[in-house]
Amino acid sequence: MDFGLTPDQILFQNMAREFAAKEMAPHAASWDEHKIFPKTLLKKAAELGFLGLYISEDVGGMGMKRLDASLIFEELAAACPSTTAYITIHNMVTWMIDTFGSEELRQTYCPDMVAGLKFGSYCLTEPSAGSDAGSLRSTAEKTRDGWILNGSKAFISGAGESDVLVVMARTGSSGATSDISAFVVDARAEGISYGENERKLGWNSQPTRSVSFDNVLIAKSQLLGEEGMGFKIAMRGLDGGRINIGSCSVGAAQGALNHVHRYMHEREQFGRSLASFQAMQFKVADMLTKLVASRQMIRLAASKLDGKDKEASSYCAMAKLFATDNGFSICNEAVQIFGGYGYSREYPVERLMRDSRAHQILEGTNEIMRVIIARNALAERGAERIR
Repeated sequence: MDFGLTPDQILFQNMAREFAAKEMAPHAASWDEHKIFPKTLLKKAAELGFLGLYISEDVGGMGMKRLDASLIFEELAAACPSTTAYITIHNMVTWMIDTFGSEELRQTYCPDMVAGLKFGSYCLTEPSAGSDAGSLRSTAEKTRDGWILNGSKAFISGAGESDVLVVMARTGSSGATSDISAFVVDARAEGISYGENERKLGWNSQPTRSVSFDNVLIAKSQLLGEEGMGFKIAMRGLDGGRINIGSCSVGAAQGALNHVHRYMHEREQFGRSLASFQAMQFKVADMLTKLVASRQMIRLAASKLDGKDKEASSYCAMAKLFATDNGFSICNEAVQIFGGYGYSREYPVERLMRDSRAHQILEGTNEIMRVIIARNALAERGAERIR
């Protein structure tokens, strides 16, 4: 088994690392402090193809595999996990339209989204339907010309700034997940309103708002896939989303460890550099071990998803659980090593820690990841298949 990267993957990785160092790292603290959604940066990212990484080439995308995309997300997140996480969400929204939309929808939306002319948001979570996404209550009532959308969504990344919404809503009354359908909705359509930008611990470079739908008219052509396919589309999106957000955690952890390396050689106590104390060396050893293990879990899961492995969902859940728990742990330990400086905004480790904390919650909480893993492992011969 070859764990090495191909020359092309190394090229993409280096390109993303240089972009992050030049275009993201110098501004990330300001975006965080002033809650700036960096559209100018996003458009620069689009010029390198970062807004359409695994989108089909015929609509302007790069046509990459998920493994390739994860390498790029990791490098970007080392500078700014918050902005990178939005880039992953935008990619997921565009991928849903590309994969499940009609040719008309694909050609209408994807080229502009890949080019950074339009930004996307994913509307699944509701005030009373978080981990239990299948219990969502938003409805789309069928009419002669399409549907009428009513309901509300919560914690929607990019909301209020984005141009395109992929919305999950009930088109049937049985209460089953097979009643849920997916729609592409113009974010400025009449009847849509937005709440205030949430005051959050981290992820401040991307707005997070509630979205309300009041008799919003949706044309027949705005349906993704077939009626009743919405929940399946959402779950397929979340498999990839879990790799993406795990990649952001690995990137944040790598960024924190990079800062620790420099700081431990510069900082002196008791006449010695921190790097010379065995207690500090052991901390770094544990941090690096967790980081490398998390990275390999993410890459394995991405390869399983690329290969359409039957157990890909389990691998994605395990990778997300492992990488986000360890990613936060590494960033938190970096704050401890920096001491009082780590708790101040003079150094970026506290921002990396705050941003990485969100990753244990979204794309399915890590408690839900354990439910998915256990359910699949305890199925007939489950533990034998996942190996």
